[in-house]
Amino acid sequence: MKNYISKCNRDCGHEPFVTDIANATKCNNNFRTAIWTGCHLQSTLMCIPPRDDIGLECHPDTDQFLRIECGRGMVCMGKSKDKLSFECSVCGGSAVFVPAGTWHNIKNCGENPLKLYSIYAPPHHPHGTVHRCKSDAEREESKNSNHENKESKENNKKK
Repeated sequence: MKNYISKCNRDCGHEPFVTDIANATKCNNNFRTAIWTGCHLQSTLMCIPPRDDIGLECHPDTDQFLRIECGRGMVCMGKSKDKLSFECSVCGGSAVFVPAGTWHNIKNCGENPLKLYSIYAPPHHPHGTVHRCKSDAEREESKNSNHENKESKENNKKK
């Protein structure tokens, strides 16, 4: 059997992989760590500091499942970023299902880190993604967004 992620610390995507995901989630102290990225599915571990959040986001073509392992939080979802009409408290054992195209955020309402894992279908982050803190994630996503906008503009000029 493969080592648990707390021992191997790498994205094992495209390989058969077994892990104690509850333990791996609890041991993860990075904001985001991709543990398995395949062609059609991805799993990441997350650690959200007290009084912080994942950040309001929307994945147009990606369904998402999140499982809270420990901590307390509030999940907000809606059809637009200005209208998050769905709110629900979450804690260890909670499962959150986010349909593609839904704006969502999870806020840590507790005094301890909120530990969760997420499954994306299809994958959302590059293979091997590790964001030590939220600002690392925001910086990388901004860079990727700027790159995608530049490519889109260049493609539109060619038409």
